Amino acid sequence: MKRWLPLAFLGVALAAAGADFDYRLSAERVADDVHVFVGKTEDFTPANGGNIVNTGFIVAPGGIVVIDSGPSRRYGEQMRRAIAAVDGRPLALVINTHHHPDHFLGNQAFADTPLAALPATIEGIASDGNAFAENLYRLTGDWMAGTEVLVPKQALAGGRQEIAGRRLRLLALDGHTGADLAIYDEASGVLFTGDLGFFGRAPTTPHADVSRWLAALDTLEAITREPGFRAVVPGHGPVARDAAPLRQTRAWLNWLQMALRRSAEGGLDMNETMAQPLPAEFAGLPVAASEYRRSVGHLFPAVEREALGAPR
Repeated sequence: MKRWLPLAFLGVALAAAGADFDYRLSAERVADDVHVFVGKTEDFTPANGGNIVNTGFIVAPGGIVVIDSGPSRRYGEQMRRAIAAVDGRPLALVINTHHHPDHFLGNQAFADTPLAALPATIEGIASDGNAFAENLYRLTGDWMAGTEVLVPKQALAGGRQEIAGRRLRLLALDGHTGADLAIYDEASGVLFTGDLGFFGRAPTTPHADVSRWLAALDTLEAITREPGFRAVVPGHGPVARDAAPLRQTRAWLNWLQMALRRSAEGGLDMNETMAQPLPAEFAGLPVAASEYRRSVGHLFPAVEREALGAPR
C-alpha cells in the first residue's frame, strides 16, 4: 500500500513522526459491562491520527464484544490493550457497524477474533477498503503505518441475537451508508448507533440517502422511549443519556435537505449554495462549515436534477 503524503500535510506528518503515536485511549464506563472510547469531534489530521470516532465494547459472559475497531492498526492494538486492562475475558466478536474507514481499519489487531458486519458492509470494505486506507495515509501520515484492510467474514442479520451470552438487538438499517448496523444492548439499555447518530459534531454524508437516514432515526428514537433505555452512544461525539444525538442529527439532516431544495428551486448553482450561511443552531458545531460544503458536493446534484424535473 502506498504511503505518499501531499506536501500540504508533509510538515505536520513529519512532526507526528517524532511523537509516540499513542492515542491515549481511556475507556468510559457507560453502564455495567459497557464501555466506550470517545474520539475527538474533528476532521482527520496528522495531529489526531484519525481518532475522531467512538468505539466500544460489551463485557459478556462468554467474552468481549467489540463495536468498531478504529482508524488504524495502531488504534486497534491500543484499543485491545485498553480493553484487557478493564476485563481479561477473551475476545468473542468484533462488529463493524458500516464501511467507513475510521470504523474498520483497526481490524488487523483483532485478526484472531471473528470479525462480523452486515453483508453490504462486508462488500463495501472489500471493494473500497484499500482506497479508504490510502486516503487516511494521506490525511494522518504515519499513524497508519502497517495498516492493511482486513475484511470481516461473518455476515450479520438484524434481529435479537445472543452473542457470547449477551442478548443484543441488531438493527439492520441504512441512510448514512447503504448498510448501517445499530446495536442495542438490552441488558444495560445502551444503544450504539454507529454513524446514524452524531452529537456535538456535524454529520458526514459521502454515501448518504437523507430520506432513508431520517427513517432510520425514527427506528432508533423509538428505542429510547422503551422501558430500560439508559444511554445513546453516537458514532461521533459524547455519550448521551437521552435521544439528544438522534434529535440533533435529525435537525441537521432536515435543515440540510430543506436548504439544498431551496437553493435548487431558487436557481442557485453549487458554488452559490456552498456560500450560503449556516443557521445559528448549527454554526457553532465543530466542522459544520466544512461538512456543509462537502454535503453540498455530495447531495446537491441530485437535488438540482429533481428540482429541474430532469430524469435521474
